[in-house]
Amino acid sequence: MEKRTTPSLLLCVLMDLIGCASYAVPLFGEVSDVLWAPVSAIIFYRMFGGPVGMFGSVFNFIEELFPGLDFMPTFTIGWFVAQATGYSRKRTINDLQTGKRA
Repeated sequence: MEKRTTPSLLLCVLMDLIGCASYAVPLFGEVSDVLWAPVSAIIFYRMFGGPVGMFGSVFNFIEELFPGLDFMPTFTIGWFVAQATGYSRKRTINDLQTGKRA
């Protein structure tokens, strides 16, 4: 038996706010983005998976890495794309019980 899951909108907005929080401290923001870019890309892929996760994680990595692009809410856009296309991760009941990611 399979269950389709999509990350919550609240979690996606929270992840976008974390990405934008680096602008709170001048100059520190761009340095922290170098560290945050790969972390957020991995989180994006783990949250969405499949083709949406793959494309979104690459896009998210580039968006976080380059200066001035942090204003884009990548996780929230990913959520809307997943909702609009009907895409969601497929996980079996066994995966849900063991905590295994699809």
